[in-house]
Amino acid sequence: MDNKKLERINFLAKKSKTQGLTDEEKREQTELRNEYREAFRRSLSSQLENTYIVEPDGTKHKVQRHD
Repeated sequence: MDNKKLERINFLAKKSKTQGLTDEEKREQTELRNEYREAFRRSLSSQLENTYIVEPDGTKHKVQRHD
């Protein structure tokens, strides 16, 4: 997610606390937040796919996903 969208998320959050948002701004805020959450999940999943646990004896085990 680019900085422009993050700045817009922060702007809308601040505006909602001080002035309130129009219905259109509320929809935009929801869409941007959902996009941010999805990007965060993808990034975290990518990091975890490349994460290993190193045991005291030196063996490595890949982190397993549990649903």
